[in-house]
Amino acid sequence: MSLPIVAVVGRPNVGKSTLVNRLAGTQEAIVFDEPGITRDRIYRKSYWCDRDFQVVDTGGLVFDEDTEFLPMIREQATIAIEEAAVTIFIVDGQSGPTSGDYEIAKWLRQQKVPILLAVNKCESNQQGLAQANEFWDLGLGDPFAISAIHGNGTGELLDAVVEYLPTKESDEESAEIKVAIIGRPNVGKSSLLNALTGEKRAIVSPVSGTTRDTIDMLVERNGVTYRLIDTAGIRRKKNVEYGAEFFSINRSFKAIKRADVVLLIIDALDGITEQDLKLAGRITEEGKAVVLVVNKWDAVEKDHRTIYEFERAIRGRLYYMDWAEMIFISAMTGQRVEKILDHIDTAAQAHQRRVSTSVINQVIEESLSWHTPPTTRQGKQGKIYYGTQIRSQPPTITLFVNDPERFTDNYKRYMEGQFRSQLGFTGTPLRLIWRGKREREVARGQQSNRATKV
Repeated sequence: MSLPIVAVVGRPNVGKSTLVNRLAGTQEAIVFDEPGITRDRIYRKSYWCDRDFQVVDTGGLVFDEDTEFLPMIREQATIAIEEAAVTIFIVDGQSGPTSGDYEIAKWLRQQKVPILLAVNKCESNQQGLAQANEFWDLGLGDPFAISAIHGNGTGELLDAVVEYLPTKESDEESAEIKVAIIGRPNVGKSSLLNALTGEKRAIVSPVSGTTRDTIDMLVERNGVTYRLIDTAGIRRKKNVEYGAEFFSINRSFKAIKRADVVLLIIDALDGITEQDLKLAGRITEEGKAVVLVVNKWDAVEKDHRTIYEFERAIRGRLYYMDWAEMIFISAMTGQRVEKILDHIDTAAQAHQRRVSTSVINQVIEESLSWHTPPTTRQGKQGKIYYGTQIRSQPPTITLFVNDPERFTDNYKRYMEGQFRSQLGFTGTPLRLIWRGKREREVARGQQSNRATKV
């Protein structure tokens, strides 16, 4: 059962994202002294007393302008309010009621959802009450004097919030597959999120850099829950100035860290760029499962050979990610979008897979029968004694050998290829650790010492 939703709305720069961070107990929402930082609906988990819920950050509402993203921000805020159990309208206690606050209050009174009025930036108790009383004229009931940055008054506000939330269900949440949508600006990440969810969750615009924050969205299919994480487009470092974009990109890198599977979005019209290669390298270093998604395929003139030529060209440059599945889609038309979830399933299962030591040693034995380790110029040959998987996510196998220096890079790639061909691991990096005889003896000594102490 999905968690109830609490929407947070208000003018730009009144502290909505700061309040969301306070309620969620994280610093996920970007806070920066510039209007318009938040544009999409940003969902964060929160709880108070015995109630779990999702708090939703929204873009700053402005009704007297229709420039840039303002109409789309209003649309996103409207959707958030429609799905919310209760809405918090946050205003700036230091500036007092503004014409914008009155316009928003008038609009909110027409909505069917309960509204709680939170007067932010009331750091002093006595002065805060005086500041809050100025907002009675908005006609939204008793104003709550709070300080989102310091936490003053937020407990009383949450006490009022939970009165509108359903009682806590005993059912546990099902396990999620966390999927980060990563790519350069304007490659279609938000369009893909909207196509996968079947709703307009993220603002889509031809202006690069539309997405500023990471956006989480839950999708369920065949009993499997996917947490889709849309991220800001990542440009080359030298082109990024300190400010909103800097924080957005840091959020994108954090999204890679917390993901199980990464969708690396490639623009079919641009092909593989240097920035794509750097992003692929970053994802590989983090050890994440990957699906290569080539978007805007509908805009490419093609014949029966085009898709094979494209795949060969992309894999030629992403040779170190040859284990990742590739799919050609159009987020705009929906072409093959649903099949992405099948690839995510495959990659996630491989990423989490554990193989018994007996099976690993069967693979080693068969691999050695086909291709023995090379012999050095000194006539010394490498020997593999046994192997075992020491962890998953990504799968990591330790091979105990006589001397790692006796194994060439070609033979190490051969062994990785054998594990992949015989055991699968499609969609995930596979790490092999080559441990020499001396290291093996040290490890055994440490185990013996621990056993003696026990």
